[in-house]
Parts: sequence; structure tokens; C-alpha cells
Amino acid sequence: MADKQLKVTLVKSLIGRLESHKACARGLGLRRMHHTVTVIDTPENRGMINKIYYMVSVEEV
Repeated sequence: MADKQLKVTLVKSLIGRLESHKACARGLGLRRMHHTVTVIDTPENRGMINKIYYMVSVEEV
């Protein structure tokens, strides 16, 4: 069985955000607003998503 995956979309701008929050978005592979990436559901990725929860929308794939 394949690992669970999450579809993460950046819905708010990175402009004016904390550097650590920008780094989390980049670490997830998000480059611009409304950009969607699919990531594996790991504790590391969950932690980055939780840190920038107010800027992203998440769906299970």
C-alpha cells in the first residue's frame, strides 16, 4: 500500500511573513499563490503544514 499523500495549496501570500514561515512554504515546494503540491503525509511535512496553517489549504488525496 502506498503512503498517504496530502494536497497542499498556498492560499495567502508569502509577502511580509516571518522568514521561518516562508522557509516552511518553500520546504513544502510551494512557490506562488494558488500553487498546489502533493506531499507524503509524514510528521515532518505535518509540522511544516501546522506552522503555516493560516496560509494553506490541505486535502487528503
